[in-house]
Amino acid sequence: MPRSSAPAPPVGALLRRYRLPGEPLSCKPVTQGLLNRGYRLATTRGAYFLKHHLDGDHEAISRQHDATKRLQALGVPVAPPVEGADGTTVAVIGGRCYALHPWIDGRHRNGAQLSTAQCRRLGSLLGLVHTCLARVMEPGQGAQAAYESADPQETFALIEELLVHSRTVRPRDSFDTLAEHRLLQRRTLLARYADRRPPPGGGGGWVHGDFHPLNLLYRGAEPAAIVDWDRLGVQPRAEEAVRAAAIFFVQPAGELELTKVRAYARAYRRAAGADARELAAAVHRVWWERLNDFWILRWRYQLDDRRADPQFPAVSALAVWWTKEYEAVRDAFAG
Repeated sequence: MPRSSAPAPPVGALLRRYRLPGEPLSCKPVTQGLLNRGYRLATTRGAYFLKHHLDGDHEAISRQHDATKRLQALGVPVAPPVEGADGTTVAVIGGRCYALHPWIDGRHRNGAQLSTAQCRRLGSLLGLVHTCLARVMEPGQGAQAAYESADPQETFALIEELLVHSRTVRPRDSFDTLAEHRLLQRRTLLARYADRRPPPGGGGGWVHGDFHPLNLLYRGAEPAAIVDWDRLGVQPRAEEAVRAAAIFFVQPAGELELTKVRAYARAYRRAAGADARELAAAVHRVWWERLNDFWILRWRYQLDDRRADPQFPAVSALAVWWTKEYEAVRDAFAG
Protein backbone atom coordinates (compact mmCIF):
# COMPACT_ATOMS: atom_id res chain seq x y z
CA MET A 1 0.00 0.00 0.00
CA PRO A 2 1.46 3.41 -0.87
CA ARG A 3 2.32 5.51 2.15
CA SER A 4 -0.04 8.26 1.08
CA SER A 5 -3.03 5.91 1.40
CA ALA A 6 -2.02 4.35 4.71
CA PRO A 7 -4.58 4.87 7.49
CA ALA A 8 -3.50 7.17 10.30
CA PRO A 9 -2.51 5.27 13.45
CA PRO A 10 -4.98 5.41 16.39
CA VAL A 11 -2.68 7.56 18.54
CA GLY A 12 -5.19 8.39 21.25
CA ALA A 13 -6.30 4.80 21.80
CA LEU A 14 -2.71 3.63 21.68
CA LEU A 15 -1.37 6.07 24.26
CA ARG A 16 -4.08 5.08 26.69
CA ARG A 17 -2.39 1.66 26.85
CA TYR A 18 0.72 3.16 28.51
CA ARG A 19 1.57 4.70 31.85
CA LEU A 20 1.97 8.49 31.69
CA PRO A 21 2.99 8.71 28.02
CA GLY A 22 1.96 12.38 27.78
CA GLU A 23 -0.47 14.09 25.43
CA PRO A 24 0.13 13.73 21.70
CA LEU A 25 1.65 16.70 19.89
CA SER A 26 2.43 15.29 16.44
CA CYS A 27 2.67 12.00 14.56
CA LYS A 28 4.68 12.09 11.34
CA PRO A 29 5.47 9.17 9.02
CA VAL A 30 9.07 8.03 8.83
CA THR A 31 9.86 7.95 5.13
CA GLN A 32 12.99 5.79 5.08
CA GLY A 33 12.67 2.06 4.56
CA LEU A 34 10.73 -0.02 2.07
CA LEU A 35 8.62 -2.47 4.05
CA ASN A 36 7.93 -0.83 7.38
CA ARG A 37 5.28 1.64 8.41
CA GLY A 38 6.59 3.81 11.19
CA TYR A 39 5.94 7.22 12.73
CA ARG A 40 7.76 9.75 14.87
CA LEU A 41 5.32 10.35 17.67
CA ALA A 42 5.92 13.42 19.83
CA THR A 43 4.09 13.85 23.14
CA THR A 44 4.34 16.27 26.03
CA ARG A 45 6.68 13.76 27.70
CA GLY A 46 9.06 12.98 24.86
CA ALA A 47 9.46 11.34 21.46
CA TYR A 48 8.72 7.78 20.42
CA PHE A 49 8.92 5.57 17.37
CA LEU A 50 5.48 4.15 16.69
CA LYS A 51 5.57 1.03 14.57
CA HIS A 52 2.65 -0.54 12.77
CA HIS A 53 3.48 -4.23 12.27
CA LEU A 54 1.89 -4.99 8.93
CA ASP A 55 2.07 -8.78 9.20
CA GLY A 56 0.09 -8.78 12.46
CA ASP A 57 1.75 -11.94 13.78
CA HIS A 58 1.36 -11.27 17.52
CA GLU A 59 3.46 -14.25 18.60
CA ALA A 60 6.36 -13.40 16.28
CA ILE A 61 6.28 -9.73 17.30
CA SER A 62 6.37 -10.64 20.98
CA ARG A 63 9.32 -12.96 20.32
CA GLN A 64 11.17 -10.11 18.62
CA HIS A 65 10.46 -7.80 21.54
CA ASP A 66 11.64 -10.34 24.12
CA ALA A 67 14.81 -10.91 22.12
CA THR A 68 15.70 -7.22 22.02
CA LYS A 69 15.19 -6.86 25.77
CA ARG A 70 17.54 -9.78 26.42
CA LEU A 71 20.06 -8.50 23.90
CA GLN A 72 20.10 -5.09 25.56
CA ALA A 73 20.95 -6.76 28.86
CA LEU A 74 24.01 -8.27 27.14
CA GLY A 75 25.18 -4.91 25.82
CA VAL A 76 23.87 -5.07 22.26
CA PRO A 77 22.72 -1.59 21.10
CA VAL A 78 18.99 -2.01 20.51
CA ALA A 79 15.78 -0.10 21.27
CA PRO A 80 13.39 -2.48 23.04
CA PRO A 81 9.70 -1.52 23.06
CA VAL A 82 8.01 0.38 25.83
CA GLU A 83 5.86 -1.82 28.05
CA GLY A 84 2.18 -1.02 28.30
CA ALA A 85 0.34 -0.61 31.58
CA ASP A 86 -0.53 -4.32 31.46
CA GLY A 87 3.11 -5.33 30.98
CA THR A 88 2.74 -6.30 27.31
CA THR A 89 4.55 -4.69 24.39
CA VAL A 90 2.13 -5.33 21.51
CA ALA A 91 -1.02 -3.20 21.29
CA VAL A 92 -3.78 -4.68 19.14
CA ILE A 93 -6.25 -2.00 18.06
CA GLY A 94 -8.82 -2.52 15.35
CA GLY A 95 -7.18 -5.80 14.43
CA ARG A 96 -3.82 -4.12 13.81
CA CYS A 97 -0.64 -4.58 15.84
CA TYR A 98 1.34 -1.61 17.11
CA ALA A 99 4.40 -1.12 19.28
CA LEU A 100 5.94 1.94 20.88
CA HIS A 101 9.73 2.31 21.06
CA PRO A 102 11.90 5.07 22.46
CA TRP A 103 12.95 7.49 19.75
CA ILE A 104 16.67 7.12 18.99
CA ASP A 105 18.38 10.25 17.70
CA GLY A 106 20.88 9.09 15.13
CA ARG A 107 21.69 8.79 11.46
CA HIS A 108 22.14 5.98 8.98
CA ARG A 109 25.62 5.48 7.52
CA ASN A 110 26.64 3.38 4.54
CA GLY A 111 30.03 1.81 4.01
CA ALA A 112 31.43 4.80 2.11
CA GLN A 113 30.92 6.88 5.26
CA LEU A 114 32.76 4.43 7.52
CA SER A 115 36.45 4.46 8.30
CA THR A 116 38.41 1.21 8.30
CA ALA A 117 38.17 1.13 12.10
CA GLN A 118 34.41 1.62 11.89
CA CYS A 119 34.21 -1.24 9.38
CA ARG A 120 35.90 -3.46 11.94
CA ARG A 121 33.44 -2.20 14.56
CA LEU A 122 30.57 -3.09 12.23
CA GLY A 123 31.83 -6.64 11.72
CA SER A 124 32.36 -7.07 15.45
CA LEU A 125 28.84 -5.78 16.10
CA LEU A 126 27.21 -8.32 13.81
CA GLY A 127 29.34 -11.07 15.35
CA LEU A 128 28.14 -9.90 18.78
CA VAL A 129 24.53 -10.03 17.58
CA HIS A 130 24.93 -13.62 16.40
CA THR A 131 26.71 -14.87 19.52
CA CYS A 132 24.27 -13.11 21.85
CA LEU A 133 21.24 -14.40 19.96
CA ALA A 134 22.62 -17.90 20.44
CA ARG A 135 22.59 -17.20 24.19
CA VAL A 136 19.14 -15.64 24.54
CA MET A 137 17.08 -17.66 22.04
CA GLU A 138 15.88 -21.22 22.28
CA PRO A 139 17.45 -23.50 19.66
CA GLY A 140 15.36 -22.79 16.59
CA GLN A 141 13.68 -25.21 14.27
CA GLY A 142 15.77 -25.41 11.14
CA ALA A 143 19.13 -25.05 12.87
CA GLN A 144 20.17 -28.41 11.44
CA ALA A 145 18.25 -28.01 8.19
CA ALA A 146 19.79 -28.06 4.75
CA TYR A 147 19.20 -24.77 2.92
CA GLU A 148 18.56 -25.24 -0.78
CA SER A 149 20.07 -22.87 -3.33
CA ALA A 150 18.19 -21.27 -6.22
CA ASP A 151 17.25 -23.54 -9.11
CA PRO A 152 18.61 -22.00 -12.35
CA GLN A 153 15.84 -23.58 -14.43
CA GLU A 154 13.25 -21.64 -12.43
CA THR A 155 15.37 -18.52 -12.86
CA PHE A 156 15.53 -18.97 -16.64
CA ALA A 157 11.72 -19.10 -16.73
CA LEU A 158 11.48 -15.97 -14.59
CA ILE A 159 13.94 -14.13 -16.83
CA GLU A 160 11.78 -14.86 -19.88
CA GLU A 161 8.70 -13.53 -18.10
CA LEU A 162 10.48 -10.37 -16.96
CA LEU A 163 11.91 -9.81 -20.44
CA VAL A 164 8.39 -9.69 -21.83
CA HIS A 165 7.46 -7.04 -19.27
CA SER A 166 10.57 -4.93 -19.86
CA ARG A 167 10.07 -4.98 -23.63
CA THR A 168 6.31 -4.36 -23.80
CA VAL A 169 5.67 -1.91 -20.97
CA ARG A 170 4.43 1.50 -22.12
CA PRO A 171 5.65 4.13 -21.80
CA ARG A 172 9.09 2.52 -21.89
CA ASP A 173 11.91 4.40 -20.16
CA SER A 174 15.63 4.07 -19.43
CA PHE A 175 14.95 1.74 -16.49
CA ASP A 176 13.24 -0.75 -18.80
CA THR A 177 16.14 -0.58 -21.24
CA LEU A 178 18.62 -1.29 -18.44
CA ALA A 179 16.40 -4.08 -17.11
CA GLU A 180 16.37 -5.80 -20.51
CA HIS A 181 20.15 -5.48 -20.77
CA ARG A 182 20.75 -6.95 -17.30
CA LEU A 183 18.26 -9.78 -17.85
CA LEU A 184 20.01 -10.85 -21.05
CA GLN A 185 23.40 -10.51 -19.40
CA ARG A 186 22.33 -12.56 -16.39
CA ARG A 187 20.81 -15.25 -18.60
CA THR A 188 24.19 -15.66 -20.30
CA LEU A 189 26.06 -15.82 -16.98
CA LEU A 190 23.66 -18.37 -15.54
CA ALA A 191 24.03 -20.60 -18.56
CA ARG A 192 27.82 -20.34 -18.23
CA TYR A 193 27.94 -21.07 -14.49
CA ALA A 194 24.93 -23.37 -14.00
CA ASP A 195 27.27 -26.17 -12.93
CA ARG A 196 28.45 -24.07 -9.98
CA ARG A 197 25.11 -24.20 -8.18
CA PRO A 198 26.01 -24.73 -4.51
CA PRO A 199 24.78 -27.85 -2.71
CA PRO A 200 22.37 -27.52 0.22
CA GLY A 201 24.08 -25.56 2.98
CA GLY A 202 23.91 -25.56 6.76
CA GLY A 203 25.18 -23.37 9.55
CA GLY A 204 21.76 -22.21 10.68
CA GLY A 205 21.48 -20.01 13.75
CA TRP A 206 19.45 -17.05 15.00
CA VAL A 207 20.08 -13.93 12.93
CA HIS A 208 18.70 -10.41 12.68
CA GLY A 209 17.53 -11.23 9.18
CA ASP A 210 17.75 -7.75 7.65
CA PHE A 211 21.04 -6.17 8.73
CA HIS A 212 21.71 -3.16 6.47
CA PRO A 213 22.33 0.60 6.74
CA LEU A 214 18.68 1.61 7.16
CA ASN A 215 18.37 -0.71 10.15
CA LEU A 216 21.40 0.64 12.01
CA LEU A 217 21.46 4.07 13.63
CA TYR A 218 24.70 5.84 14.49
CA ARG A 219 25.24 8.52 17.08
CA GLY A 220 28.50 10.13 16.08
CA ALA A 221 31.00 7.42 15.22
CA GLU A 222 29.36 4.64 17.24
CA PRO A 223 26.30 2.46 16.55
CA ALA A 224 23.41 3.63 18.73
CA ALA A 225 20.73 1.05 17.88
CA ILE A 226 20.01 -1.89 15.61
CA VAL A 227 16.34 -1.59 14.66
CA ASP A 228 13.67 -3.51 12.75
CA TRP A 229 13.86 -7.10 13.98
CA ASP A 230 10.88 -8.24 11.89
CA ARG A 231 12.93 -10.92 10.12
CA LEU A 232 14.49 -12.41 13.24
CA GLY A 233 14.82 -16.09 12.47
CA VAL A 234 17.05 -19.09 11.91
CA GLN A 235 19.30 -18.85 8.85
CA PRO A 236 22.95 -19.54 7.99
CA ARG A 237 24.78 -16.95 10.08
CA ALA A 238 27.78 -16.40 7.83
CA GLU A 239 25.48 -15.74 4.90
CA GLU A 240 23.91 -12.84 6.80
CA ALA A 241 27.41 -11.43 7.28
CA VAL A 242 28.07 -11.63 3.53
CA ARG A 243 24.67 -10.19 2.55
CA ALA A 244 25.13 -7.28 4.93
CA ALA A 245 28.56 -6.47 3.48
CA ALA A 246 27.15 -6.61 -0.04
CA ILE A 247 24.72 -3.83 0.96
CA PHE A 248 26.95 -1.71 3.19
CA PHE A 249 29.97 -1.72 0.90
CA VAL A 250 28.51 -1.68 -2.61
CA GLN A 251 29.49 1.38 -4.65
CA PRO A 252 27.22 3.13 -7.18
CA ALA A 253 28.95 1.35 -10.07
CA GLY A 254 28.22 -2.04 -8.49
CA GLU A 255 31.67 -2.85 -7.09
CA LEU A 256 32.45 -3.75 -3.49
CA GLU A 257 35.01 -1.79 -1.47
CA LEU A 258 37.12 -4.87 -0.81
CA THR A 259 39.56 -3.21 1.59
CA LYS A 260 36.67 -2.33 3.87
CA VAL A 261 35.06 -5.72 3.33
CA ARG A 262 38.27 -7.41 4.47
CA ALA A 263 38.43 -5.34 7.68
CA TYR A 264 34.74 -6.00 8.39
CA ALA A 265 34.97 -9.74 7.65
CA ARG A 266 38.03 -10.36 9.80
CA ALA A 267 36.37 -8.62 12.74
CA TYR A 268 33.17 -10.60 12.18
CA ARG A 269 35.04 -13.91 12.10
CA ARG A 270 36.79 -13.12 15.40
CA ALA A 271 33.61 -11.99 17.12
CA ALA A 272 31.41 -14.82 15.82
CA GLY A 273 33.97 -17.60 16.02
CA ALA A 274 33.56 -18.32 12.31
CA ASP A 275 36.44 -19.70 10.29
CA ALA A 276 37.61 -18.82 6.79
CA ARG A 277 36.08 -21.95 5.27
CA GLU A 278 32.62 -21.03 6.58
CA LEU A 279 32.90 -17.52 5.13
CA ALA A 280 34.15 -18.81 1.78
CA ALA A 281 31.16 -21.16 1.52
CA ALA A 282 28.81 -18.30 2.45
CA VAL A 283 30.36 -16.09 -0.23
CA HIS A 284 29.69 -18.75 -2.84
CA ARG A 285 26.08 -19.23 -1.77
CA VAL A 286 25.32 -15.50 -1.64
CA TRP A 287 27.01 -14.97 -5.01
CA TRP A 288 24.75 -17.64 -6.48
CA GLU A 289 21.76 -16.09 -4.74
CA ARG A 290 22.56 -12.69 -6.29
CA LEU A 291 23.00 -14.26 -9.72
CA ASN A 292 19.48 -15.72 -9.50
CA ASP A 293 17.73 -12.85 -7.71
CA PHE A 294 15.45 -10.35 -9.46
CA TRP A 295 13.39 -9.04 -6.56
CA ILE A 296 13.51 -5.41 -7.69
CA LEU A 297 12.21 -6.31 -11.15
CA ARG A 298 9.52 -8.52 -9.64
CA TRP A 299 8.37 -5.62 -7.49
CA ARG A 300 8.23 -3.29 -10.50
CA TYR A 301 6.74 -5.57 -13.13
CA GLN A 302 4.67 -8.04 -11.13
CA LEU A 303 3.52 -5.87 -8.22
CA ASP A 304 3.61 -2.42 -9.87
CA ASP A 305 5.75 -1.24 -6.94
CA ARG A 306 8.63 1.03 -7.90
CA ARG A 307 9.97 1.95 -4.46
CA ALA A 308 13.11 -0.15 -4.94
CA ASP A 309 13.85 1.06 -8.48
CA PRO A 310 16.69 3.42 -7.40
CA GLN A 311 18.63 0.42 -6.06
CA PHE A 312 18.56 -1.49 -9.33
CA PRO A 313 21.58 -0.02 -11.16
CA ALA A 314 24.05 -0.84 -8.38
CA VAL A 315 22.42 -4.14 -7.36
CA SER A 316 22.25 -5.47 -10.91
CA ALA A 317 25.81 -4.39 -11.68
CA LEU A 318 27.09 -6.05 -8.50
CA ALA A 319 26.05 -9.53 -9.63
CA VAL A 320 28.04 -9.12 -12.85
CA TRP A 321 31.11 -7.58 -11.18
CA TRP A 322 31.07 -10.20 -8.41
CA THR A 323 31.12 -12.98 -10.99
CA LYS A 324 34.12 -11.39 -12.72
CA GLU A 325 35.96 -10.76 -9.43
CA TYR A 326 34.85 -13.96 -7.70
CA GLU A 327 38.24 -14.96 -6.25
CA ALA A 328 39.02 -11.44 -5.02
CA VAL A 329 35.65 -11.22 -3.24
CA ARG A 330 36.07 -14.65 -1.66
CA ASP A 331 39.58 -13.75 -0.47
CA ALA A 332 38.37 -10.48 1.04
CA PHE A 333 35.89 -12.36 3.22
CA ALA A 334 37.95 -15.43 3.98
CA GLY A 335 41.56 -14.23 3.72
